[in-house]
Order: sequence, then structure tokens, then C-alpha cells
Amino acid sequence: MKALIVGLLTLLLGACQLLSSQSEQLDNAPLTSPAEELQSPPSAIAQPKKTETIAQNEAKPIVEPVVYDDVWQRIEAQLMLPLPENNKRLQAQLNWFLKHPNYMNRVSQRAEPYLFFIVEELERRQLPLELALLPIVESAFQPFAYSHGRAAGMWQIIPGTGKRFGLEQNWWYDGRRDVYASTHAALDYLEYLNKFFDGNWLHALAAYNSGEGRVKRAIRANQKAGKATDFWSLDLPKETRAYVPKLLALSKMLQNRDSYNLTIPAIANQAYFQKVDTYSQIDLALAAELAEIKLEQLHQLNPGFNRWATAPNGPHYLLIPSKRVANFELALASLPKQERMQWARYKVKSGDSLSVIASRYNTTSKQIRELNQLSNNTIRAGQHLLVPVSSRKQSAYTLSQSQRLASQQNKPRGNIKLEYTVKSGDSFWSIAQAYKVNHRNIAKWNGMAPADTLKPGQKLVIWQQSKVAKDYIQSVTYKVRSGDSLSRIAQKFKVSVSDLLKWNDLNKNHYLQPGQTLKLYVNVTEVSA
Repeated sequence: MKALIVGLLTLLLGACQLLSSQSEQLDNAPLTSPAEELQSPPSAIAQPKKTETIAQNEAKPIVEPVVYDDVWQRIEAQLMLPLPENNKRLQAQLNWFLKHPNYMNRVSQRAEPYLFFIVEELERRQLPLELALLPIVESAFQPFAYSHGRAAGMWQIIPGTGKRFGLEQNWWYDGRRDVYASTHAALDYLEYLNKFFDGNWLHALAAYNSGEGRVKRAIRANQKAGKATDFWSLDLPKETRAYVPKLLALSKMLQNRDSYNLTIPAIANQAYFQKVDTYSQIDLALAAELAEIKLEQLHQLNPGFNRWATAPNGPHYLLIPSKRVANFELALASLPKQERMQWARYKVKSGDSLSVIASRYNTTSKQIRELNQLSNNTIRAGQHLLVPVSSRKQSAYTLSQSQRLASQQNKPRGNIKLEYTVKSGDSFWSIAQAYKVNHRNIAKWNGMAPADTLKPGQKLVIWQQSKVAKDYIQSVTYKVRSGDSLSRIAQKFKVSVSDLLKWNDLNKNHYLQPGQTLKLYVNVTEVSA
């Protein structure tokens, strides 16, 4: 019995020594995941791994993001749309840009306030950086641009598309020209078009120019005819066929500036402006003073505002140069809301109407009505109304809609300038026929598109070119005397009665009144002083 107990103790002691030896081996072995254990052969479980591999992983270099000084370089580095080889349409557009190197100099200067913001938004949405070049194709980065197709702003958005993507358009404000709002709307539309055309960016860009319906019909027509449906194979309008190649030509030019020996003025890769909430309507001249910048610079950054103040019902924000934001916010916070606008107390006279008063003070009937809590447009003589007024003369707001229109209308296009009052039933075509000028020119002279609607009472400028040299044509104001008639005056100044009627916006049955003034354009070589 004693021998049996000794044997058992010996066996137990040996087992304990064996377990102790295995435990030491496991303690010295590297930790492995269950997956690593399954992938390793049994003999390798206790094998120590080389420490060199761990050291290499720890020393792996960190890739720093590239920082660019110039926004153009930032765009160039991320261009991604493929460029077709030996494409005649693309080459034709590229040749034009290369023959006009000063064009990109002017574009770069105009793009400076806006380009960084556009690039930031494109990168945030992970969209192709080629889209940053689209405002060059659309408007050459002119925020006040207005096209023959009624498209406005640097993204050239038409009224319907603007409404579709949430851009307000009223007397005070046009979101299609608002740099911040229009950029978001344009990129929303481009994202929609890209999805509509299953990720095909060339189809999406063509549709941005001529509409998704037109491009879709062209694709279906090619499919039905068994033809290719890539952009280059589609039957599209002439303008659209050149539109996409123009964008790609800009991309190619930007990527090969050195080989083309092309210099484009650099644009600092930093925010030019910041969006600042104002929370209420404010006179733009006052806002410019608070920001310590020129009124024209403020309007260039905020071209969506048509008048001398921001819109009464919003949006209530302004884009302010970044270096002026801190001072502007401080000055704005210390200015009570009631002092952000000036008001006049107007006593209603006999014959007045809200529209007449609104026109006189460059505001709207609606704002006067809301400001004075009127339930309708009825007013009475002797009544007092509060009317918003600008802090400066209207001529100081050089980039307001009215001043831009005046500048457009006063730009000489001939040696005879006429003013025409639109009548019911008038159209550009009918007026053009009467004055023997091109209807598109009339629209252009008056800052409009040929498709725009004319309103009775609207004033148009019409320019005519006399056969007589400009130096010999003189504008004369004649005061009608007793016994005068149109034919007598016409004979005296050697002009035609029909011209007298046109120059003074009269009809042939009009009776002249003594003291009435007429405007005439006479040839000074034929008429004595």
C-alpha cells in the first residue's frame, strides 16, 4: 500500500513539472488572434514573430494633404473628366482661348471673390472640380449677367429653374444672382442632372445648358436609330454642341498651362468673404459703412439685392470680406434695428395712390401697406404714412437694378436717342417694326431679353442711326407756340412729321398745346441757329 502511494505521488510531481514548463513557453509567446491561430500550423503557435515587422508598421509615414497657394492650382490638381483625343469641337474652343490670353486674365480678376467658395462647396459635395469652371462658360464670372434666354447671375439660371430649386425672385431680390444661394441651387441642379443621366457628366452638363428633356430625347433618338449615345454623337442645338467642349477646353488649358505658355493671375487659396446674418432689413450704404468698404464692393458680393436695401422679408444675410467681418459684426450689434433703415413721414395729397408714392420713394406698395398696417391700397388725402427711404441719393447705389438699367440705356448706340412709353398690346417686334430697328437690339438697350413681357407705362430707350454724320445732328427742345402744328414745325426744322411723332411718342391725331415742349433731332448744316 505504501509503495502504491509513493508511485502516485511521483506521477503527480512529474505532471506538475510538465505543466509548469508549458506555461513558461506560453507566457513567452506573442499574442495572436483566433484567426491567426487558425491560419498557422500547430508547430508555429509558440514561435515568436520577428520584431522587425512591428517596427516597420510603427514607422509608417503619414501622408500630409497638399496645400495650395493658388485656387487655380487646387482645381488643376483635381480635374477628372476624360478629354477626348483629336476632337475638332474641343480643339476649336481651345484655339479661341489660346488666341485670347487676356480673356482669362479678366476672368480671373472677376472670379477672385467667388472661386474659393465654389471650390470648397464642390469638394464638400465630392463633385468634379471642372464644375468650378462652369461660371466662365456661362457668364465669365459676371454676377449681374442677364442673357437673351432670361437667365441671370454667374450661373445663368432661368426663372423656372430658380423657382424649382428654391430661389426667391421679387422686386427687392433675385436669388439667381445671389452668390451664396445661386451656387447651392446650381450645384443641386447639377447633382440632380448627373443622377438623372446615370452618372454621365457630359450628358448632365449638356442638359444644364439646354434642359434634361431635350438631351433625353436626343439619346432616345440615337438609341432608336442604333447609334451611339455618348455626348459627341447626339444631335443637340448648336449652342449646346459647343457648350461642353468649351468647358473641357478650359480644363485642358488649365492642365497644360506651361506647354501653352499661358499665365493666369493667381487667386489666393483662402476665403474671400463670410456670410453674416443681419436678422432684419438694412440700407446697403449703411452696411458698407459698418463694414468699412465701398458700397460698390458690397454690392458686388451681394448682387442678389435689386434695390438700395436688403429685402424686407429676407434673406437677412450679407456676404462681407473676411478681414472686415469682426468689425462689421461688432458695429451691427451696437446698432438698434430701427436705425438700420431711414423713414420719411409722408402726408397723402389729393390724387395720390400707393403705387405713385412707392415709385417716388423707390419702394413698393406692399412694403408701405405692411409698414403702415393697411388692409388694402385705399388711402385718403391728409393721411400720414411712414415710407422707407434710402440714406443716400439713388445715383450713389451704382449697382442697384435701376442704376444699372440707366447706365445700359444711356450707353450710346446711335446718334438719336428716343424714349418710348409701352402701350397695351405692344411687343418688342411691333415697336421694332415701327422704328425700323432690330427687336433684339431694343431688348438689349433696355437690359431685357426678347422673351420678357412688356408692361403698359414702361419706359424704353430706342436708339437710331441717322444717315447724317453724328457731329451734325443736334438735339433741340422746341416750345410750341400759338398757331403751331406738327406739319409747320416739321417744315421749319426740315424733319418729317412721322419722325416728330416718334421722337415725342405722339400719335397723328394729337393736338399741340401752346407751351408744350417737343424734342427734335435736326441737321445743323440745314437749319440755322
